[in-house]
Amino acid sequence: MAQTAQDILESVFGLTAFRGFQKDVIETVAAGGDALVLMPTGGGKSLCYQIPALMRSGMAVVVSPLIALMADQVRALSDAGVKAAYLNSTLAWPEVADIKRRAAAGDVDILYVAPERLVLESTLQFLSTVRLSLFAIDEAHCVSMWGHDFRPEYAQLSVLRERWPEVPRIALTATADLATREEICERLLVNPKRFVASFDRPNIRYRIVEKDHAQHQLTHFIEDEHRGESGIVYCLSRAKAESTAEKLVARGINARAYHAGMDSQMRHDNQAWFINTPGAVICATIAFGMGIDKPDVRFVAHIDMPKSIENYFQETGRAGRDGKPAQAWMCYGLADVVNQMRLIEMSDADDLYKRRSSIKLDAMLALAETVHCRRKLLLNYFGEEAPETCGNCDNCLEPPEIIDATVAAQKLVSCIWRCNKLSGHTFGARHIVDVLLGNPTEKVFAEGHDKLSTFGIGKDLDPDQWRRLIRQLIVLRILTVDAERYSALALAGGRASELLKGKIRVTMRKNGLTATKAKSGRRGNKEEWNPSEETRLLFEALRAWRLEEARRLEQPAYCIFWDSALKAIAQAKPGTIEEMRRIDRIGNGRIEKYGEALLEVIKAFEADDTRL
Repeated sequence: MAQTAQDILESVFGLTAFRGFQKDVIETVAAGGDALVLMPTGGGKSLCYQIPALMRSGMAVVVSPLIALMADQVRALSDAGVKAAYLNSTLAWPEVADIKRRAAAGDVDILYVAPERLVLESTLQFLSTVRLSLFAIDEAHCVSMWGHDFRPEYAQLSVLRERWPEVPRIALTATADLATREEICERLLVNPKRFVASFDRPNIRYRIVEKDHAQHQLTHFIEDEHRGESGIVYCLSRAKAESTAEKLVARGINARAYHAGMDSQMRHDNQAWFINTPGAVICATIAFGMGIDKPDVRFVAHIDMPKSIENYFQETGRAGRDGKPAQAWMCYGLADVVNQMRLIEMSDADDLYKRRSSIKLDAMLALAETVHCRRKLLLNYFGEEAPETCGNCDNCLEPPEIIDATVAAQKLVSCIWRCNKLSGHTFGARHIVDVLLGNPTEKVFAEGHDKLSTFGIGKDLDPDQWRRLIRQLIVLRILTVDAERYSALALAGGRASELLKGKIRVTMRKNGLTATKAKSGRRGNKEEWNPSEETRLLFEALRAWRLEEARRLEQPAYCIFWDSALKAIAQAKPGTIEEMRRIDRIGNGRIEKYGEALLEVIKAFEADDTRL
């Protein structure tokens, strides 16, 4: 008598209950039907093909691009008593021959194969000699040009449907927008049932900050909120991954780098170190992460903006797989926008691919610039409805005040138009800002831009605020990046004209566009906190209390108090709750919750003679 799905779940995998729609997927494939499965990382995708593979007669073929994961999966299945094997480039020819011999003898239940090996004619001929139970295509988004990780060999997997139309297929992925789903079905499946789990990861807090000395920001983020905790830092280049790790190590953070330029042994060693070391931080390019199963990753940080929401979602999804609170933190600036647009325009891809890449980048920029709930935008992107607010992203926790920035935008567009017209070519953001601020630079005088009517008309804003506005107008497609001239800005014809005519209204968050009130500016204020030694020591004592409280509550430290609030408390040294209420940056809710504890910290600090 054939085993049921429940029998296999209990006897082979040691589990008692299915999660979500796992059982429905298993029954569909076991009955011979095709299925498309979208399930977040850690949601239990593997069981959706492993169990029907054991329910049906013959050998299941699992297509996976993750060579490192193949060995882990086969080892785990073998330990559970399942006859499993894999074929990939790490095997010597005698090992390959032995696996093929076992398969032909019916001694392999599940065979993992790398896609580039599967599409070889020799492999296809070998499979034609074996009775097959099903095909499972993992990371199926790789088949789609709309996908964020297109791989040409995946496009050739349609041969499976052509040669073995009677064998059921299951395509699985953790990230695919609507267009990608359609292409997966069109290329790989026949009349599939679609199973789409929620993309929501409620335990992950999404937070995006403006880039301002990114390495400094990253270091303080880890030191202040995740000291001693495991995390992943994604960088755009190999060189940045290495330099970022070196700088973190110099600050006492246990970090290493990982990228495709390293030799295979070093990559293997660093990956194993990360998985097995508590409090490890890996600084990596996008080469890292697929198939990594480390449940206690407390943060994923992006020091450079990803090229698409799919990349962002997949990478941030590696945080908090244990269900406990985790953070997705990203710093983002104008250079990120310019670099990504330039990479698209200067690539050798055809125009269709460039247009699709631009659409995906637009969506990523919209996520970075939004003043609304980031989780709602993420879920809507994947076709999922969501409440207006989530209560667990930066915009929901501290809703930004929105102001009208239309007049400033018109000044900016007018300045760009006049500079470009007078000189006959485009200019970068730095030069345009210099003209708006009336900065007497050598380049401004050489181009004659000090004679323009827009010279000096933007002194009410500081350089950072103008760069924010430039970024916003790029997102709105009022400005474009001139790929032929690195970082240069150009006007997007009709859209720019509509802005100047008052037909387009530009809004921004108030804290991203406010009049300059002091020469030191925002950045200067942040760097010029020069407390007395006693105040600094009290500030450190308050931070130590905050860290303990954060660990007790299992939440990020900044959710209790920002550093700026603790600095204000250390400076004021309140002795009563009433005195504490007079300090800026502290709401009544936090005073009610933490006020007495703070007073105890201050009292203990002042009574500590050892600090004198």
